[in-house]
Amino acid sequence: MTPRLNPAAAAPDAYKAMVALEKYIQGSGLEPSLIELVKMRASQINGCAFCLDMHSKDARARGESEQRLYLLNAWQESPLYTDRERAALGWTEALTLVAQTHAPNQDYAAVKSHFSDAEQVNLTLLIGAINTWNRIAIGFRLLHPTPAVAHAKAS
Repeated sequence: MTPRLNPAAAAPDAYKAMVALEKYIQGSGLEPSLIELVKMRASQINGCAFCLDMHSKDARARGESEQRLYLLNAWQESPLYTDRERAALGWTEALTLVAQTHAPNQDYAAVKSHFSDAEQVNLTLLIGAINTWNRIAIGFRLLHPTPAVAHAKAS
């Protein structure tokens, strides 16, 4: 796979706006572990290798267990996630696949029962942001670091 362009260099103001949104989300009061689980789940659905690589490392650095990361794709069948995390993951799936799901009332009800109004907005912004990052990374073929890529760049 060959990268298509560097989006930060091509449109620095747009990239700065996305980074500012990320900064807001990080300071929004949502738990850092929840933020990373949401980013991982949306990236799994979208098939974004760049973001999966980045956010699995970020999640581990924030103390997330390997087991919860491995089972994230099957979160509905695992007791390892809290009810709040389950609500967030369900909302993540509903909004990431919004053309198919149309954000069902049952998913919203779960979110509403575990998140304040402001948290619902912040969670929805988080989901929108990671979906945008996924589209940037996939669309422009951003490469995640690998030994082979690092070796090729050094050559």
